[in-house]
Amino acid sequence: MATKYIFVTGGVVSGLGKGITAAAIGCLLKARGLSVRNQKFDPYINVNPALMNPTQHGEIFITEDGAETDLDIGHYERFTDVNLNAESDITSGMIYLDVIMRERAGGYHGGTVQVVPHIINEIKSHLYTIARTHEVDVVISEIGGTVGDMEGQPYLEAIRQLSYEVGRENCMFIHVTLLPVLGMSDEIKTKPTQHSVQKLLSFGVQPDVLVCRSELSLDFSIREKLAMFCNVPVSRVIENRDCDSVYELPMMFEADGLANEICRHFKVAEDVTPDLSEWEHLVSLMRKPRQKLRIALVGKYVELHDAYYSVIEALTHAGIHGGYEPEISWIQSEVFENWPREESIDLLASHHAVLVPGGFGNRGMEGMIVAANIARTNNIPFFGIGLGMQMAVVDIAREEAGFPEAGSDEADHYVDDIFYYPAGKQSMETTPFSEWHMRSGAYVTVFEPDSLFQSLYGANQTVERHHHRRELNPAYQSPLVAAGLGIEGTDEEGLLVNAISWKDHPFFVGTLYEPQLISRPVRPHPLFTAFLHAADAYRKETS
Repeated sequence: MATKYIFVTGGVVSGLGKGITAAAIGCLLKARGLSVRNQKFDPYINVNPALMNPTQHGEIFITEDGAETDLDIGHYERFTDVNLNAESDITSGMIYLDVIMRERAGGYHGGTVQVVPHIINEIKSHLYTIARTHEVDVVISEIGGTVGDMEGQPYLEAIRQLSYEVGRENCMFIHVTLLPVLGMSDEIKTKPTQHSVQKLLSFGVQPDVLVCRSELSLDFSIREKLAMFCNVPVSRVIENRDCDSVYELPMMFEADGLANEICRHFKVAEDVTPDLSEWEHLVSLMRKPRQKLRIALVGKYVELHDAYYSVIEALTHAGIHGGYEPEISWIQSEVFENWPREESIDLLASHHAVLVPGGFGNRGMEGMIVAANIARTNNIPFFGIGLGMQMAVVDIAREEAGFPEAGSDEADHYVDDIFYYPAGKQSMETTPFSEWHMRSGAYVTVFEPDSLFQSLYGANQTVERHHHRRELNPAYQSPLVAAGLGIEGTDEEGLLVNAISWKDHPFFVGTLYEPQLISRPVRPHPLFTAFLHAADAYRKETS
């Protein structure tokens, strides 16, 4: 079977959920036995999100091969349960950089290099590469931005050309658009969508399906009107009504016939009954009453909740399956650097657990150390991830192991670098920032026999995704262990510490890796499951 291509575009306004739509489509097609691969094209000029501020762009999602990608790649993985790679997130910066580097190397033999055809061909090459490399049935590509944006025009031209190269029978355009509802009248307006489709048509792209975001349900007359003025069959005007959870979306699309329309267009899996039993079970669990748990999330980037999107989703997954509803308090770590200690204790003790996620840079480090110390000394369940784990170990070094000036070499003012850059400070000074060593991507962690982590995972080892430059300094490991630090997981050589615990505590754990990245709505991560169980136990104990 020839590879099929689905392109998801957006109209009217940004933030309509193109990524979630593309992910849900992948979920429904996979449930019909088709192999799928999601991909996103981002029009911004940044080469990748690695150097973008999380409070502007949201989290950096790390793939198994260590690529630093857009948070939509996380949506794709969670909905399709397919581990993606660097080829799944392409930016204009990457496209232009590749073309310019090829021109500098003489790859165009002195010819004039232009947007058409060279930039367009480079975009198409990424579309064909993902299909050829992975031999999938369906490639689902999201085009970032909104139709009409100047920076998105090359992508629309590229998908227009590709549709003729592979044949319209092997290509489908799905347009996600907004149907606003006017105030007191509760009237759904179709004109913005009509204009958006007209703009898309001006680029030579006729949408095959409209996915319509709306606060209200679409009656037949609205669908009929959209079909008439947008050249789309009524059966392909799909409702995307606001819902409580994005995980309801696959079942909503299935009920509205979206996947059936896609299969009929491509003439594949038309008579296949989809296996959506896991998603049906998930939705049924979401509708049951759940115990509320107050979780204090102490972080550096709390101004934008999307900066910790995968962390929140991992808590949600564990909560759905465990019967809990996490209620997140977003606490800027820096506040603990100025507050009186008693007020800080009162704030964290009013929660059922404390979670300190990752980040980079020395801002807020001291606040994280205070939060970890309060949780540790007051028996509040604690989970530190990345930088959060590092600062928890620094607290133990200061308060228990006899290193009062302990810290990380990520900040200059500490005497004892408990966490350090293995290649040395001189290397950092002489190497461009973009080339600094980083442990990024999937690595093996081996657990200590009979350890807490071994029991939680039910395995002797695991593969988790890392994203950090600092490692626990071997020079300090012995005194830390003597003080009570539990080194629960290391790399395969036993040299790099990946997981820790504090043994005189009901639940105090930390990971240098980022476990939230592999949590799935139908398969929650065991560490987040255990964390919420511990929070519930603390709730019962203190209520």
